[in-house]
Amino acid sequence: MKLINPLLILRILSIILLIETVSVLLCIPVALIYNEPPEPFLWSAVFTLLFAVVFRFVTNVADYQKFSNRDGYLIVVLSWLIFLGFGTLPYILSGTIPSFVDAFFESSSGFTTTGSTIITDVEILPHSILFWRSLTHWLGGFGFIVLVIIILPSIRVTGYQLFSLESTLQEKIHPKTKSIGYRILMIYLTLTMAEILLLAIGEMDLFESVCYSFGTMATGGFATKNDSIAGYSSYSQYIIMIFMFLAGVSQVVYYYIVKLNFRKVFQNEELWFYVGSVVIAGALVSSILLANSTDHLEKAIRNGFFNVISLITTTGFVSTNYLFWPGSAVLFLFLLLFTGGSTGSTTGNIKMARHLIVVKNIKSAFVKINHPNALSGIKYHGKTIAEKINISILSFVVLYLFIFVAGTLLVVFTGLDVVTSASSVAASLGNIGPGLGSVGPMHNYAHLPEMTKVILSLLMILGRLEIISVFALFTRTFWKV
Repeated sequence: MKLINPLLILRILSIILLIETVSVLLCIPVALIYNEPPEPFLWSAVFTLLFAVVFRFVTNVADYQKFSNRDGYLIVVLSWLIFLGFGTLPYILSGTIPSFVDAFFESSSGFTTTGSTIITDVEILPHSILFWRSLTHWLGGFGFIVLVIIILPSIRVTGYQLFSLESTLQEKIHPKTKSIGYRILMIYLTLTMAEILLLAIGEMDLFESVCYSFGTMATGGFATKNDSIAGYSSYSQYIIMIFMFLAGVSQVVYYYIVKLNFRKVFQNEELWFYVGSVVIAGALVSSILLANSTDHLEKAIRNGFFNVISLITTTGFVSTNYLFWPGSAVLFLFLLLFTGGSTGSTTGNIKMARHLIVVKNIKSAFVKINHPNALSGIKYHGKTIAEKINISILSFVVLYLFIFVAGTLLVVFTGLDVVTSASSVAASLGNIGPGLGSVGPMHNYAHLPEMTKVILSLLMILGRLEIISVFALFTRTFWKV
């Protein structure tokens, strides 16, 4: 019995490289429109396609019937590493980011929808590179996953098998995975196009509207301006705020809305927990700003809710430099670095469903203190969660916090101060982007030591893959027959 099916893995990687080839080619028209050299993207596409063809050629005899969970975990991890690695080519070949470590950091930040950058002045970048940065967000957010869901059934591998490996609490909406994949892709496209249109109505041109919409719907955060969203009108900020919030809602919820199954929507506990968290956190921060600054009511509410939604959804856009806010507001924003949007959305971090289940476990513990004989089952969406799943979720949260502490210690050892270290690790592991200290909302990551950039890049990948997929590869049982 084989532990893994290497030919099947290479076959799927060839499909993923083909997707990346097409994605890189999309940047060539942008380069031509703005009279920029298309060669970096052309050669990047050729190089990527070459590997795709080689992988495809050597896997003609792949056995698609022997797909296992081991194959799934390896494919998920290798797919992201392949995408990130080849994603560095446009940066390196264009000379925009000549250092491989920096290019890998930028590529990791893009595809994992983190939004951190090592570029000190994004406004001098070619339009084609800015478009590539935003496109990596869009692909890494949900487009890439959905494309895999749609394509994989053609080689008799269920896309849901891979999709579910990226979340320990993904609500199942099969059995017709391929048709569902198309519907979810259409939802994603529709929301993206709607935001592009609404932003273009304001002061943004079409190019800016596309870039910011890609970043918003993928909950990414790459901007075309050095001050992110701060320089744009309140209209643009409100539009982006609304779509950041929508991007934090599970695609499963949108699927049920399209199917007119509103009962499922109303029964979705995570959705209401997410809405309540945003409202309470936004109101609290806005109140602090109103009471401790000269901001008028509208500005305090707009800045408060914008930055709260941005951090909860792990988007990372900023409307102002919140490092100058009252200390209580900054501390609260730091805590939001550990939240996340809904499971099944493009957001990263711990996510609302896990927080909700942690709260339910705490509530259950208090009930047991007063009523030792009370039933102890944890219910979610009206159904009792299996003890194995409950322990898995609690273990994930503990492991997440442990990695945060360990990562912070590692980064401190590279010479950074504690505030910068802790916030950069939290922002990278949670796929958020901006942190505090020298990596604050109006700063970048260019000044960090190379070792720190490598650590943070790995944390971005670890966070995007929700930890378990990566850790599974390093367990003894994974490699046992």
